[in-house]
Amino acid sequence: MSKGPQYAARVARLPEVFELLSAHPAGVPLARLAEEVGAPADELREDLLAFYSADLMEGDPLLGLFRPPVLEFLGDDGAEADPHQAEVVRVVDEHPADELGVQYVDASELALVYTAASALHDIEPDEDLAAAIDVLTETMVGREAGPEPTAARWNRALRPLQTAQRQRNAVRVVYSRAWDHAVTPPRVIHPYRLVQTRRGWEVDAGPPDPDGSLRTYLLSGVREFEVLEEQFVLPDDLPQRLAEQRATSTVTVVLPHHARWAADMYAENVTVVRADEDDVELELECLEPLERRVGMLLLAAGPDSFVREPADLRHAGVVLAEELLVHHRVTG
Repeated sequence: MSKGPQYAARVARLPEVFELLSAHPAGVPLARLAEEVGAPADELREDLLAFYSADLMEGDPLLGLFRPPVLEFLGDDGAEADPHQAEVVRVVDEHPADELGVQYVDASELALVYTAASALHDIEPDEDLAAAIDVLTETMVGREAGPEPTAARWNRALRPLQTAQRQRNAVRVVYSRAWDHAVTPPRVIHPYRLVQTRRGWEVDAGPPDPDGSLRTYLLSGVREFEVLEEQFVLPDDLPQRLAEQRATSTVTVVLPHHARWAADMYAENVTVVRADEDDVELELECLEPLERRVGMLLLAAGPDSFVREPADLRHAGVVLAEELLVHHRVTG
């Protein structure tokens, strides 16, 4: 008998969790929250983190549930704490339970659920979750997933890097750059934070450059890795540096409808400004390196795409195309 419904039941109790949180604006100790809904505290923490790490636009439903905008994990002193060790949970929203509800799930939402569930299974393999993934697969394609597949190459480094992050071990990597079209010599990095984005898993890492900035590596670009015995120390201003590393700039683009996926791939957030039968104007929040990222987006979106603002990025696609032609020694 499939165990999938057990995991579905864990998701189904989240509306009750959010209702309890909405009644306590200052937050609720996770242990007490777990006791109220009849769940182990560690399991409830895992469910909340999985639900909030799913890659959704604001207001999009996941398994028919709408989530409040912000969930905070706090220490006993009321300060923000590591979600994996925090004792108190708080929802930051005036009406966190207003939009909770169940609706029919279409194919796009099933795909989001499947992606989120698969990502969680990469982090913490679980029999119940594997069974739920089988149910989702059968629902989407009409057959069971079959034997558990071998971990994809681009995920090989995920668990070792997570362990290195927790234990503060340096890691030697050989990396294929996404923006410079080259493989770097072996480099020792300090994995400060792992983030899942539309592009896959990324690691924000030190040691800081001379100007104090960090570097971000796509796990899909890590060709070789070795966790070292060498330990690293977290910078005192790490939260500020991590925030700066993920700071975005606003770019307005016009794309044909069929190229909307490129905006979702290369931008952290996408807002529709206008749309007609020919194209769509989007306001994007993009990370650095900005010119390279926008150039990749324009090349992927095709010749009918262009940047409206800022003006200095309007030729980003052409510049990148020329660099690619030179790099690959293509003449015409």
